[in-house]
Amino acid sequence: MSKTYVTKSGLQKLEDELHHLMTVENKQALEMLKEARDKGDISENAEYESAKAYHESLSAKISALQIKIKSCEIIYPDTNTTKISMLSSVKVKNHNNGQVFDWTLVPENEIDIKNGKISFNSPIGSGLLGKKIGEVVDVKVPSGLMKLEVLEISQDYKF
Repeated sequence: MSKTYVTKSGLQKLEDELHHLMTVENKQALEMLKEARDKGDISENAEYESAKAYHESLSAKISALQIKIKSCEIIYPDTNTTKISMLSSVKVKNHNNGQVFDWTLVPENEIDIKNGKISFNSPIGSGLLGKKIGEVVDVKVPSGLMKLEVLEISQDYKF
């Protein structure tokens, strides 16, 4: 089983989602099944078939989420700020257009592009891992090659 890297808050979100699915949505799905079954013959009951399919889909989603949670490994910021690691906050300059970006490298389930959180598994994130201030890295992105210079590194990730 492959590991799923998460922060403490990321794991809590997954656990909260699982709790909601198991307590609220599963209860609703079972109630839908009961109501459809109470309407009589289930052999030609489209409402029953729909409720059954929804419950099966929900059960599969719950199982997949339980497996994902079991594979989670909590990560913490590295105290070393001389090189970029998971959960590092970085300031980089794009030499192609002169733009400066502030990004934090986070696990995939915690991406928030609007707030500068990119995956450390993305082409940019993985290209930056291990780099130091002043280093320039060429990163292959869908639009071509991006030349990025590391300007700053910090470990100020907030859980």
